Amino acid sequence: MKDTLSLYHGPNAGYVLELYERYREDPQSVDAETRALFDNAPPPEELLAPAGETPAPPRRAAPEVDISKIVGAARLARMIREVGHLGASIDPLGSPSPGDPGLRLGTHGLSTRDLVALPASVVGGPIAEQSKNALEAISILRVAYSSTIGYEDDHIQIAEERRWLRNSIESRRFFNDFSEEEKRVLLNRLTEVELFERFLHQTYIGQKRFSIEGCDMLVPMLDLILSAAADAGVGEVVMGMAHRGRLNVLAHVLGKPYSAILAAFQSMKGESAAESDKGTYGWSGDVKYHQGAGRIYSGKRSDMPVSLASNPSHLEFVDPVVLGRTRAAQERRHQPGPPVQDPQAAGSILIHGDAAFPGQGVVAETLNLSQIPGYSVGGTIHIILNNQIGFTTSPREGRSTLYASDLAKGYEIPIVHVNADDPMACIAAARMAYAYCREFHKDFLIDLVGYRRWGHNEGDEPTFTQPRMYQVISQHPTVRELWARSLEREEIVTREDVEAMEKTAWQRLQEARDEPVSQQAQKTPTMTALPPGQTRHVETAVPVETVRAINDALFTPPENFNVNSKLERLMARRREGLGEPGGIDWGHAEALAFGTILAEGTPIRMTGQDVERGTFSHRHLVLNDPKTGGEYSPLQTLPAAKASFAIYNSPLSEMAVLGFEYGYTRHAPGTLVLWEAQFGDFANSAQVIIDQFIVAGYAKWRQTPTLVMLLPHGYEGPGPEHSSA
Repeated sequence: MKDTLSLYHGPNAGYVLELYERYREDPQSVDAETRALFDNAPPPEELLAPAGETPAPPRRAAPEVDISKIVGAARLARMIREVGHLGASIDPLGSPSPGDPGLRLGTHGLSTRDLVALPASVVGGPIAEQSKNALEAISILRVAYSSTIGYEDDHIQIAEERRWLRNSIESRRFFNDFSEEEKRVLLNRLTEVELFERFLHQTYIGQKRFSIEGCDMLVPMLDLILSAAADAGVGEVVMGMAHRGRLNVLAHVLGKPYSAILAAFQSMKGESAAESDKGTYGWSGDVKYHQGAGRIYSGKRSDMPVSLASNPSHLEFVDPVVLGRTRAAQERRHQPGPPVQDPQAAGSILIHGDAAFPGQGVVAETLNLSQIPGYSVGGTIHIILNNQIGFTTSPREGRSTLYASDLAKGYEIPIVHVNADDPMACIAAARMAYAYCREFHKDFLIDLVGYRRWGHNEGDEPTFTQPRMYQVISQHPTVRELWARSLEREEIVTREDVEAMEKTAWQRLQEARDEPVSQQAQKTPTMTALPPGQTRHVETAVPVETVRAINDALFTPPENFNVNSKLERLMARRREGLGEPGGIDWGHAEALAFGTILAEGTPIRMTGQDVERGTFSHRHLVLNDPKTGGEYSPLQTLPAAKASFAIYNSPLSEMAVLGFEYGYTRHAPGTLVLWEAQFGDFANSAQVIIDQFIVAGYAKWRQTPTLVMLLPHGYEGPGPEHSSA
C-alpha cells in the first residue's frame, strides 16, 4: 500500500473520501459493490496520509484491496469530462485529435480488468445508473465526450450551469432518435443545399459565391433553431453572418427566391436579366453575398419574423449591430421610466468565421457585452463556420490557440465542437444551444468543424497554398452523400429515392434561371427610405412654463434621497438659474432638452463611456446616494414624461458599442439614440462602423441611420491630444 500513497493527495482522492464519509454515516447510502470494498479495506484516511508521514495503524485487519483503482477510475472519469474533447474526432478530413495522457487507462494505473471489477458508481452521474460496471460506464462516457462531438464547459463558473450541461451530455437527451420521415426530410434539405451550390458552380463558372460546401449542416441547424424559437413563441429572430455560405442561407433559411439570386449572376455574365435598382429589398449598391433579407417563419404558436442583417466585407463587424437590433426589438419604450425588456420578444444568432473569430477585436468587444445590463439580449447562439482556413492562412498562422473558439472561454460561454459530417451530432449541438440559451439566458457557441471545398472564392486556386489539404478534400464525399449512404444502409431510402431528390432540386433551379426578372421583382417587396439630403422642418420651441416645470422636477431630488454635498450646490444652481444671464450651462441645457423630448413622447437611449456622470463632470443624469448606495435618475421619474429614458455607462469599447447603437436605431427609428465618445477622437476606434454602416448604409442597403454621435473635443492645453479626429 505504501507504494501507492503518492496517488492519494489533493482532489485526486476527493471522490473516494466523499463516498467513504457517506458509507461511514450510513452504509446503505452507497451501492452494494462500493459498500463491499469499504467493508474489506482499511479506512481511506489511513491510506491518504501526506507523503513522508506514517499512516496510523489500521483499525482492523482486512484483506488487501487496492483503493488506488477506485481513485484512478474516478480520476479517469473526471479527465474524460474535462478534456474528452481533446480525444474527439471533430475533423471531417480525418486529422488526428490532439489527445491527452489523462484520457488513457495506463496513466491512472488501470487496466480493463480493473474497470470490470469496479462498480459503475465510481464514475458517477447519469451514466452510472445505466451501466453494470465501471468499464461499461467509462465506455459510455467516452462516446458522450470523445466521439464526433466534444464539449468544453470546465471554464463555466456557475455550478448549476455546469451540472445542467453535464447531465445533458451524459443523458444524451439531445440525441433523441429521429423518425424515418425526419431523416428523409434532412436528406432532402441537404440535397437542396448541395445542389444549389453545384448548380451555381456549373452554370456560372468562376464567379464568386463563397460557397457553404463542407459546412452544409449549417442550414439544417438553423432550421432547427428557428423552428424551436417559433414554436416557443419568440417574437422575432435577428441573424448576422459574413459572406461564407450566405447565398445558401439567403435562399434556404431566409426564403430569397432562387430567381433573384440567379439574376445577379446572369447580370455579371452580361445577360439581359440585369438586377433592378429598386426591385429587391435594396440589393443594389452592394455585392450579392453582403445583402440582407427578411421573411416570416411560421411556428406552432405564431408567425415569427426572421431577418439577416446586411454586412460589409468587414466580416465580424455586423455582430454588435445584430445585438443592437435584437435589444431594440426586446424593449417597450412608450411609457415613463426605464424601458422594459422582454428577452422572449426577440432572439439573436451570429455566424462567425474561424479565422475572423479570434482575429478581429470586435468579436471580443461584442462577447463582452453579453452580460452587461445595457447591452444583454438574454443569450445569443454563436456558430463558427469552421472551414479550417482563412483565405490562404492556416490556423497556426492565424491564431495562438488550439481552437478557433477559445476566445469564448474568457466570457464563460459553453463550447461544443462538432464534426460537420455527422448530421445527428450537429442537430444535437443545435438543440443543446437553444435549450441552454432558453434556460439560462446566456450565450452558447457551436464550433462547426468542416472544410472548404473550393478556394476562398470560386476563382481562386487553393492548391497553391494548401496542396495536401485539398488532395484530401478532392476525394472526400459530401455530407449529403454520407447521409444518403447511411439511410440506404438503414433501408430508409433507396438509391432511386436519392436520385429523385437530386433531380427535383436541379429542376427547380433550372426553372428559376429561366424565370423573367420582372416577374421575380413583382414577388419581392421593396425597401423605401428618404432620398439623401431630404429632411423635414421640426419646430423646436417649447413654452417657458413647460421648461420651468421640467426644470423644477429635474433638480429637486426625492426627500428620502441623499445627494452628494458637492452636487447639492450644482443642483441648486441649476434649479434657480433658469432665466438668469449665463444661468444655463451645457449639462443643464442638455437635461432640459431631454426632458422636453420625453414630454413629447419620444423615447431616449444614451450610452457611452461614463455618460451617466459625463466625462467632464457636467451631466449627472444618474445620482448616487453616498449613504445607501442607491441610484436615482431624474429623467426616469419625470412627471411630464410620456416615453422611456435609458442611460448606460458603456464598457471601454468604441467599435462594438457604436455598432450596437447603430443596430438599435435600425430597429427603433422613432427613438432618439445617442452615443458619446469619452473624447471625440476615440471615435477613430469605431471607424469601420462609421464608414461601412453609418455613412454608406443608404447607398448600399437603402438604410438611413438616425444615430446621434456626440464627440466632445478639448483645446484646454494638451495640444493635439484628444483633438486629432
